[in-house]
Amino acid sequence: MPFSSLANNRERSYLDGQLLIAMPGMADGNFARSVVYVCAHSQAGAMGFIINRPQSLTFADVLLHLEMIDRADAIMLPEHARDFPIQSGGPVEVGRGFVLHTDDYLSDSSIPVSDDISLTATLDVVRAISDGRGPRRATMLLGYAGWGPGQLEHEIANNGWLNCPATEDIIFDRALEGKYERALALMGVTPAMLSADAGHA
Repeated sequence: MPFSSLANNRERSYLDGQLLIAMPGMADGNFARSVVYVCAHSQAGAMGFIINRPQSLTFADVLLHLEMIDRADAIMLPEHARDFPIQSGGPVEVGRGFVLHTDDYLSDSSIPVSDDISLTATLDVVRAISDGRGPRRATMLLGYAGWGPGQLEHEIANNGWLNCPATEDIIFDRALEGKYERALALMGVTPAMLSADAGHA
C-alpha cells in the first residue's frame, strides 16, 4: 500500500496498531529481526514502519536538509531537538520522513493510527518538535514498509511474522538494540523458542 492511500483508507483492520515481529525464516533481508508497527491494513494492502533500525542522520541534519535552519543555528538547537530520534522506517520512499507520535499533538494533516498513536508527514510537526511544541513521545522514520493486496496475510500464513498488540513503550523506546527481544517478550516468547519452519507460535 502506498502512503498516499493511507489518508483515504481509514477503516481500521485487525492489524492496525499491531506489531509484526519477523520470524527467523524471514526471507527478505530488509526485514530480518525487524519489529514493524502497522499503521494501515486493508484489502488494498498494508503500510507500517520498522521501529528497530538505526539511522545515521540526526534531527539537525534533517532540519538543515529542509533548510529550516542554517549551519550556525544547528549547534544552538535545544537538547530535546538534538537528541530527537531518527530511524530507518523501511525500504519504500527512503528519502521521505514521517513522524509517529502520541496523540497529544495533532495538526490538520495528522492521521490517527490507533486510539493513542498518530502519524504526521508534513513540516508542521518538524517545526513543532524543533520549537519544543511537539508531541510528548515521537520518533521520525525515513522510509516505510509497504505490502500489496494480500501480501502481508500471505507472509503471516507462511510463518514470516508473529503479530501482537503494540505498546507505546515499545514503539518509542530509543534503545533499538534488544527491541526485537523485548517485542517478543510481550508475547511471552524468546528467540530460542522460535522455529523457521511453518507453524504458529
